[in-house]
Amino acid sequence: QVQLVESGGGLVQAGGSLRLSCTASRSISGIGTMGWYRQAPGNERELVARITSGGMTTYSDSVKGRFTISKDNAKNTMYLQMNSLEPEDTAVYYCHAMILLINYWGKGTLVTVSS
Repeated sequence: QVQLVESGGGLVQAGGSLRLSCTASRSISGIGTMGWYRQAPGNERELVARITSGGMTTYSDSVKGRFTISKDNAKNTMYLQMNSLEPEDTAVYYCHAMILLINYWGKGTLVTVSS
């Protein structure tokens, strides 16, 4: 079991940057897969980026080259560096972890990108 808390969302102009953080209530070094998802109004939740315990990363095509996922096991924290933000990136961003086939979610942090 794990509790996940996101932070770092906010309002930014198009072209700007934000860094999201996801802090876990326990060690993340053994968690097989963690990731960031987002949900825009009227849309389904979608995968943004994923990172494995070994550090392998996966990105959705819409953010590839602009976003970077990383984690600091010593701080029990995962990050999402978001650059060159676009209005289409506006959404609630959720932290996710899968432990023993159980999905855990944070409550989300809102990112708003103005044009």
